[in-house]
Amino acid sequence: MYFEEDIENCARVLKEGGIILYPTDTVWGIGCDPTNEQAISKIFKLKQRNESKSMIILVAEESDILNYTNQESIKFYDYLKGINKPTTVIYQQAKNLSEKVIAKDGSVAIRVVKDKFCKELIKRFGNSLVSTSSNISGYPAPFLFSDIDILIKNGVDYIVRYRQDETEPGQPSAIVKINDDGSYITIRP
Repeated sequence: MYFEEDIENCARVLKEGGIILYPTDTVWGIGCDPTNEQAISKIFKLKQRNESKSMIILVAEESDILNYTNQESIKFYDYLKGINKPTTVIYQQAKNLSEKVIAKDGSVAIRVVKDKFCKELIKRFGNSLVSTSSNISGYPAPFLFSDIDILIKNGVDYIVRYRQDETEPGQPSAIVKINDDGSYITIRP
């Protein structure tokens, strides 16, 4: 219920430069077009977050990673295929994104989603998505839709209705950083 209507509305709002509140493969996130600086700034303002902090980019397919980084580490893609937990990977040499989502060291955090809603939304939108937890900066990330602060709900341009009534709390992704030489370190298991 709501799936198709939410996908259509989100894609429209994103193309118009708006921000959305949507379920991800981890926790509820705030998202926008990662090339739209005004939309990204709106998220930073809404979250009361320092703009020096980068945000995660969600992509639908592994091959999409190459659109946003010059770092190619094919062995690491094989590693990711064997992991069931959503895993965000920090890649060096970010490209084709707003500078506002790229870290000061030139890296970008990317997660290939397996979630049906996110995957379909990204494909329908025709671009990757910014994803950041749906909390005011400094406060814990809400694990359920019902835990999201009213300031966040009132500050977005569209709220997805699909999955709002879920009672199983979401969990943050694992975070891994790939170095230029292809080696990696686990930041959050």
